[in-house]
Amino acid sequence: MVEHTVKSFENEISQLRGLIAEMGGLAEVAIRDAIDALVQRDEDKARITVTNDARIDALEAEVDRLVVRIIALRAPMADDLREVIAALKISGVIERIGDYAKNIAKRVTSIERKGQIEPLTLIPAMAEIVQGMVRDVLNAYGARDAQLAVEVIRRDDKVDNFYDSIFRNLVSHMMENPATISDAAQLLFVARNLERVGDHSTNVAEMVYFAATGEYCTERDKGDATFAGKER
Repeated sequence: MVEHTVKSFENEISQLRGLIAEMGGLAEVAIRDAIDALVQRDEDKARITVTNDARIDALEAEVDRLVVRIIALRAPMADDLREVIAALKISGVIERIGDYAKNIAKRVTSIERKGQIEPLTLIPAMAEIVQGMVRDVLNAYGARDAQLAVEVIRRDDKVDNFYDSIFRNLVSHMMENPATISDAAQLLFVARNLERVGDHSTNVAEMVYFAATGEYCTERDKGDATFAGKER
């Protein structure tokens, strides 16, 4: 009976990890497709990206139900409880990442783009870094790799620098080309959404670090990441 219970619990944890991995993969693809739709002016792809967000929402609900079941029936403790709670929080964050990708896709139809806006060339490069953060933090979660989680946290500074550069470029562009203010403002929202995805990836990385080590990340990277606080 004990062996059967342990095996069932392991299967449920594997299922939980699989759901998180699927959610993350869909969120990463959503970011890529939203940016492709923006750059290529592909309204059909944008609409498909918006529609596909429903699958991420459904997976989050499935994670919620599974976590409730595990806690109610298995009463996990210590490492197991950390992993279950981390999965619950991570699924919520990934759902928000999917929402940001959807928001980017929605803006594609709002941009008239009568002329090329030069700062648009910076957005795909920013998106590539963000996609890498999402991909790597999910790999860190699957492998319980605390060091990879730290590397993701450190990358957020680069995303912030990109956002600052795009913000300055877009503001200058709007001042020099008043006719493009509406489109430039939409691109500014796109850059802001990508910056928020970077922040959320960092949040996930902090949860992964906690789940793997039992320690809290108390400070995001400032050249030298600092971690402290033992498991309570």
